[in-house]
Amino acid sequence: MAGSIEAYDTAKGRRYRVRYTTPSGKRTDKRGFKTKREAEIFRAEVTVSVASNTFLDPTLGKKTVTMFGEQWKTGRLARLKPSSRNTMETSWRVHVQPQWGSRGVASIRASEVEDWVSALLSPTPDRKALSAQTVRRCVFVLSSVLAIAERDGVIRASPTKGVALPAKHAKPKRYLTHAQVECLAESAPGRETLMLLLAYTGLRWGEVSALRVRHLDMLRRRMLIEENAVLVKGVYEIGTPKHGSSREVPIPVFLVAPIARLCEAKTRDAFVFSDGAAPMTYPHRTSGWFVKAVAASQASDRTFPTISLHDLRHTAASLAISAGANVKAVQRMLGHASAAMTLDVYADLFDDDLESVATKMADARAAAVS
Repeated sequence: MAGSIEAYDTAKGRRYRVRYTTPSGKRTDKRGFKTKREAEIFRAEVTVSVASNTFLDPTLGKKTVTMFGEQWKTGRLARLKPSSRNTMETSWRVHVQPQWGSRGVASIRASEVEDWVSALLSPTPDRKALSAQTVRRCVFVLSSVLAIAERDGVIRASPTKGVALPAKHAKPKRYLTHAQVECLAESAPGRETLMLLLAYTGLRWGEVSALRVRHLDMLRRRMLIEENAVLVKGVYEIGTPKHGSSREVPIPVFLVAPIARLCEAKTRDAFVFSDGAAPMTYPHRTSGWFVKAVAASQASDRTFPTISLHDLRHTAASLAISAGANVKAVQRMLGHASAAMTLDVYADLFDDDLESVATKMADARAAAVS
């Protein structure tokens, strides 16, 4: 049998040490066994794991989460889009590293991760309880870091596997009518064209911010959406749209002239909805021009909902579907990865279509058999 067992004396009594050779040829040992039987069991486990190629070097398991976190940052994190990269890095820096950074990866147990999840969901004197989505992101970051250790054979399985996560709760979508869109646009002097474009094309904020003169084909009434502007730590980073693919989006005919006026005297590389030199900035969430436009609209229409800028994207989907657009057309307009995703996100908007389909099929049958 591989390995040897040696006894040695300590202040607390006799202990046993197992000396063995790792598959890499490294000579090492594990000490502290209180009985020779415990040492023999460990030696047998090592012998079997070496023979079955499942051996895990316990010295490597002492590598800390921070050590693997550095690999994660230069690898997977670096490949993410700017907005996602910033969000994940913040989760690592604020929540994951302070809790787990100094721990050896092999020492972490699933029960400890579960306790951590519960703690994040509970308020403390220093902070509010974190949202379900934030907690899920924290666990995802820890799991991504530990996956490197698992891949390298340092741990057999990540302790994050199987840990129960809090359920996500989707924010309710709010849709505007044509009249409400018009009211909102009129309540944002100087930004009417921007408001109408968001509500009738469903562009994401980063996409409309990154829209340049050269992306416009006014004769065909098309916009090429191939860039996305994200503000990261005070600096704009230009990348590709979400899901990575460029797409063409039609320009509503009533916006052709207003958009053309915004492009006057600008170079081809200038941004359309700003002074041209840099992407426009997102309005302040509590005191910016968009919040003021919503408040003004509510003052004139008591039924006007409290909405976010992203709700204009939902509005575009709603108006397109109510106008008869099929799911594939809506998918292409919004830049979703698949039609299935569009159906998942806007399933409620297609409910009325079911009744319409049934009615049309009944009418077709009646005409055919009469």
